[in-house]
Amino acid sequence: MTTTTRAVNLAAELAAVQGHWVQRKIAGLNDYEVKLAKVRGEFVWHTHDDTDELFLVVSGRLTIRLRDGDVVLEPGELFVVPRGTEHCPRAEEETSILLVEPTGVPAAGSATVPDGPTGGA
Repeated sequence: MTTTTRAVNLAAELAAVQGHWVQRKIAGLNDYEVKLAKVRGEFVWHTHDDTDELFLVVSGRLTIRLRDGDVVLEPGELFVVPRGTEHCPRAEEETSILLVEPTGVPAAGSATVPDGPTGGA
């Protein structure tokens, strides 16, 4: 994780991410965490009842499935999932993402992740 005394190199931090759907905290901002992850395949449908969640695609392509339609993000694009909105992130190819959410928010929100990824979005 970064401190106030150095810049964060996203490429170097992403190189340290091991596995898909595993989040790596790279910075703190007030009561928020800035995290990186590499994703591939589909996570689980879930909600975050008390907070919004920001997704920014660094590389690859991310689809955020919503009950009323999908949002497709290309590199350099971001989307904020509003609190209480059920969503399911999905990536056909390995995709690198940056997430911003309050400290301590469970990765899968309201869902249980059975024998699958433990650090999802």
